[in-house]
Amino acid sequence: MATLADTFLADLDELSDNEAEIPADNGGDTADMDEDVDGELADLENLNYDDLDSVSKLQKTQRYIDVIQKVEEALQKDSDVSIQGVDLEDDPEYQLIVECNALSVDIENEIVIIHNFIRDKYRLKFPELESLVHHPIDYARVVKKIGNEMDLTLVDLEGLLPSAIIMVVSVTASTTTGKPLPEEVLNKTIEACDRALALDSAKKKVLDFVESRMGYIAPNVSAIVGSAVAAKLMGTAGGLSALAKMPACNVQLLGAKKKNLAGFSTATSQFHVGYIEQTEIFQTTPPSFRPRACRLLAAKSTLAARVDSIRGDPSGKTGRSLKDEIHKKN
Repeated sequence: MATLADTFLADLDELSDNEAEIPADNGGDTADMDEDVDGELADLENLNYDDLDSVSKLQKTQRYIDVIQKVEEALQKDSDVSIQGVDLEDDPEYQLIVECNALSVDIENEIVIIHNFIRDKYRLKFPELESLVHHPIDYARVVKKIGNEMDLTLVDLEGLLPSAIIMVVSVTASTTTGKPLPEEVLNKTIEACDRALALDSAKKKVLDFVESRMGYIAPNVSAIVGSAVAAKLMGTAGGLSALAKMPACNVQLLGAKKKNLAGFSTATSQFHVGYIEQTEIFQTTPPSFRPRACRLLAAKSTLAARVDSIRGDPSGKTGRSLKDEIHKKN
């Protein structure tokens, strides 16, 4: 007698026939996404960047404190996710995973806000730096290291940036029009750097926890896209059940909005793609074939999520079979 997972696999032929119908670019969703990003960016611009505490509040919230504490405790023990007998969405550890996914998005938002605060203050000292070091965390590390030092030959940036970038930063600093910051402004800027770095560390803990549990929660989705991307897809969708019900054309867009807010492009050639671009299959596919690879990954991930949502195949065999299908067609 065929298992439930086998029944899902039998649907592959029908799914394959419909893959061409998955639009490479869902105009309506993209327009809505762009409007959301514009609105959130407008909110960022309206913040009072003179007061760090007024723009950076997340770390002091009880929700943040509670979730991080639970994550730290959970990382010290083996997974308590029940494989059988309990509805997945009633499992306490699954609930924590959902909370973690939501918190990780808020942490990323907070890092962007603090990054804007740091740039706003530090451009008086080294205005060219923000155009040389783009990543918010790298920027915070470099600002903290340089401080008010005007002679960068006295500052060791080794390990913080690639050698070529260090050279450009040093040369640019020697001709900068910037001036040392007042002590009060410098202290606030360094404090902001510390907050950004602490948030980044917390985000890594959260993601480590979620990824470590994805083999139990979504073994088949993880088999296709990897545990890290599976965690991001599930979190952005609003949970495993929500991901399972989502059309494949929307799955391929998951993550695009958040990355745009953080200032990173999600456009690959002429089509929109989100977290799926971080998968091994996508990255190893020639650029001209990536739109098709993206659609295949989205379609198969959706099918795998349906299997995982009903715990149809805890072994992950279905996901591995779906991944093989992608390799054959890609």
